[in-house]
Amino acid sequence: MDNSALWFHEFGQPEQVLALEHSSLAPRAAGKLRVQMRYSPINPSDLIPVTGAYRHRVVPPRVAGYEGMGVVAEADNPALIGRRVLPLRGEGTWQRWLDCDPQWAVPVPDSIPDVLAARGYINPLAAYVMLRKWPVQGKTVLLTAATSSCAGLLAQWAKRQGAKAVFGVYRSDKQIAAPEQDGIIPVSVNDKSGLRQAAQQAEIAFDAVGGELATDLLQAMRPGADFISYGLLSGQLYKVAGGYLHPQRFHLRDTLAVTAAEVWQQWFTELWVMLAVSTLPEVRLFPLENWREALAEYAVSGRRSKPMLMMSHPKGAEMAGRVPGY
Repeated sequence: MDNSALWFHEFGQPEQVLALEHSSLAPRAAGKLRVQMRYSPINPSDLIPVTGAYRHRVVPPRVAGYEGMGVVAEADNPALIGRRVLPLRGEGTWQRWLDCDPQWAVPVPDSIPDVLAARGYINPLAAYVMLRKWPVQGKTVLLTAATSSCAGLLAQWAKRQGAKAVFGVYRSDKQIAAPEQDGIIPVSVNDKSGLRQAAQQAEIAFDAVGGELATDLLQAMRPGADFISYGLLSGQLYKVAGGYLHPQRFHLRDTLAVTAAEVWQQWFTELWVMLAVSTLPEVRLFPLENWREALAEYAVSGRRSKPMLMMSHPKGAEMAGRVPGY
């Protein structure tokens, strides 16, 4: 049996250093699950490590990708064969076959469609954990990168948690409909006065951008407000002027490193219920062989869909093209 996987052997721009490689599958190790992958989305967290930004903990050669959904094809326990799972926290997910530890394989309920399950990890779990750690009931919330999947979920779930108001920073006027649909009060990144006013009202901010935007927001926020940095989409660090605000860093990997498997599995039990009634952008599917087209779609400014690699699909499953969000 052969495998196909997107490897990188050195750091660099993903479109330049990723390569689709084919190899024979080694026999499955005892105790592991062998999963036939179906779908894997493309997120910033998949591509940034390829550039070398996290070289202190990501070392090539390795297969890219951090999330996705597949079906158990081989297992020590025959009852697991045929089960849909998220095979996480192990090998890269941008491949057709993946072996994983059963304790980190998250079962997918029958009610959850494939493409929703495939993106049920990075953004949903990050939003879920942040709102557990920093509750927003009765507070005014500020989000950067408001059109991103994670910010969209933060907004929807913050409103359900009882947030007083949610402001969201967006870059393109073409994107304004998405934040408004999620109950966000939109603020253009080019509206300096509007940004200051939103920051002054915010009691808690979740920032995925960093750089100049985060620096400006920090300077305008009130003493005692919380500022949580969970991403650096700008590629630049922010600066802190004065000593009355102490930004806090959130990285999902750090949380998971100290979380027991049974707790992790319980989180997903709650997450599936929340995701089933949430809204996410539509998906655009690309066969694994067309990964370059998928990366090109990902790079399109103002895009409204989530590029997703299609590794394999059963008869009657979603085919390449656009799939509605949920």
